[in-house]
Amino acid sequence: MNRATGRQKTIAKALTALLPTAPYADIEKIRAEAGAPHLKALPASIAVWLATVAHIRHAHTDYEKLLAEGYDRDSARFFVVDEINSWLTKWRATRLLDPDDDEV
Repeated sequence: MNRATGRQKTIAKALTALLPTAPYADIEKIRAEAGAPHLKALPASIAVWLATVAHIRHAHTDYEKLLAEGYDRDSARFFVVDEINSWLTKWRATRLLDPDDDEV
């Protein structure tokens, strides 16, 4: 039997709190990323937030297209903030992306 670890349970709770209406397919991708080794040292709530923003940025915005067109990473991120916040709002997120937040 496969039992969830304490970290996995904490991530699941943080996901439910942050994104109450996000689709299952998106939640599963965010859950996997939030559990990745490079985020393991962070509190689950921060790992979930970073994974959520990265997932939306790459899966639901023009970020990759902007990079391909030659925009640098910071500029491309700036241009997709409103799109990210639109998705967060659609999923009834309890937090929105602050364009001045260097964390993401």
